[in-house]
Amino acid sequence: MKELERAMKRLGKVPQTIVTQAARAGATIPLRASKANAPEDTGDLKSGIIMKKERRTKIGKAVYDIMMDPAKNDIFVKTTKDGTRYYYPASMEYGFMTVDGGYVPGYRFLRRGLVENVTRIESRVIEVAGKAVDKAWRAR
Repeated sequence: MKELERAMKRLGKVPQTIVTQAARAGATIPLRASKANAPEDTGDLKSGIIMKKERRTKIGKAVYDIMMDPAKNDIFVKTTKDGTRYYYPASMEYGFMTVDGGYVPGYRFLRRGLVENVTRIESRVIEVAGKAVDKAWRAR
């Protein structure tokens, strides 16, 4: 990581495309893992997990969110017989209380997708950014 930082400083301003490519490559790992870990009750949960790029606030920074697709809220928002609304992906992620007072623990599929793959994500980001920096360095 230190080597990559030194190369970026030598390169000057980091081209935004390099940062975006590296961040996207790193974000695909937890996206795939989250989809693999998601419970398969209806299949809507797996198809509802998306990767969305945050708006850039700082040059040289790119962040991707692994989240539930807001366009599918009509599928994910459920109502009980008494009219109480709940968000199905949240109940699957964090768990929920049953009618008789019991607790059903959540699957933590989104969290596990990220936490279990931290080293793979870091190495993938470094690999993609390093290759792109080398290519840009040679072009100069």
